[in-house]
Amino acid sequence: MSKSNYIRDLLQKRKLGIHCGIPSFCCANKFVIEAILDQAKRFDDYVVIEATSNQVNQYGGYTKMHPQNFADFVYEIADKIEFSHDKIILGGDHLGPLPWADKSEEEAMREAETLVRLCVKAGYTKIHLDTSMRLGSDDQSAPLLDETVARRGVRLYKAAEKAFAEYVVDHPDAPHPVYVIGSEVPVPGGATENNGVKVTEPEDFENTIIAYRKAFLDEKITDAWDNIVAIVVQPGVEFGNNDIHHYDRLDARKLCKALQKYPNIVFEGHSTDYQSPLRLKEMVEDGIAILKVGPALTFALREALFRLAMIENELVPTEKRSNFMGVLENEMVKNPKYWEKYYFGTEEEKRIQRKYGLSDRSRYYFALPAIEDAINKLFENLENVHIPMGMLKQYMPTAYARVRDGKLKMEPRELVKNNVVTIVEDYNYAIKYNYIINGVL
Repeated sequence: MSKSNYIRDLLQKRKLGIHCGIPSFCCANKFVIEAILDQAKRFDDYVVIEATSNQVNQYGGYTKMHPQNFADFVYEIADKIEFSHDKIILGGDHLGPLPWADKSEEEAMREAETLVRLCVKAGYTKIHLDTSMRLGSDDQSAPLLDETVARRGVRLYKAAEKAFAEYVVDHPDAPHPVYVIGSEVPVPGGATENNGVKVTEPEDFENTIIAYRKAFLDEKITDAWDNIVAIVVQPGVEFGNNDIHHYDRLDARKLCKALQKYPNIVFEGHSTDYQSPLRLKEMVEDGIAILKVGPALTFALREALFRLAMIENELVPTEKRSNFMGVLENEMVKNPKYWEKYYFGTEEEKRIQRKYGLSDRSRYYFALPAIEDAINKLFENLENVHIPMGMLKQYMPTAYARVRDGKLKMEPRELVKNNVVTIVEDYNYAIKYNYIINGVL
């Protein structure tokens, strides 16, 4: 008999009036994933780790990983810190024809079906079906109809269910996947700017449900809503390179009130990066119980590495330094394809955005050999010197407090992971009652 899916259990708790939710960490960086799992281990938490269709697909994506490769990658990190695989919920984000949107519907959807099947057969149990984009054969001047989005989404649902029926034969304890649908999807990874962020209209949310209900009935599928746990909406949160659109529960009140008519689903909010802990908690209270976060995690990683590089500049002779900041800049300039459509202005303004832009396009470069070598050298250099407490306080004040109190080792890798943990804590505060940030560690 299949195990229960933890996300489905969360919905049952919410129906009983229990405050709860779950973050969805969308990231493929090994340092970030290790930090997330470390923190979850402390509290015996479940963790959702997701990969987008651009990051991971049958052609490797920009991480050069297939769905099974990504699963193995996450589990290898978990094994390193002795974190249970059973506590990890693997997710596929924006699974659909997005990477092949220039192709015809039939070509793009065949690719999307392949991707969905591979994810399910790799043990992914949170599947976001995203068919909200125009394809090459669509009228590019006309809006995409809800009926078209739903018809394509149901096609992918069928592919996923068929794949699970095959997978469960050899994995009888595997929990049944849960699905997230919806066409009101912010740009993956954050917008270039967030001018004019508009909360989803209640009518649009309900029209999505109506369109999917009809599409499922057309295919004679009667149990789909037992497996659909969330709908993606735009609750009014977004971030650009230089600004953040904060959640305003008054702006979202009509949308969240409409959700009350559907007690078996919640909203999934994308681009929740950089929201304050209080705003995140309000979102969970209002029914946006799945909180997607990505670039804020790798921003925290880069931020910590920059701080360590500044400490290195103080303590290590010039000829021995890693020059991490310079190496990262050189790699980004040498290969601009991951940022040139996102960063604008003068050359100086683009230089600043490459380093500090909130959309954190630098995350696409961290797996490059030159960057990995620079990080390893940075760690090695700082492991072989004594970092004065006053210097740590200057550059990493949050880590300083934990080192001072004996709760964190003065080791470069641990200092970096701690900076990521500060983001994870914001989400723990949002989903748990009586969680005090920085007070429980």
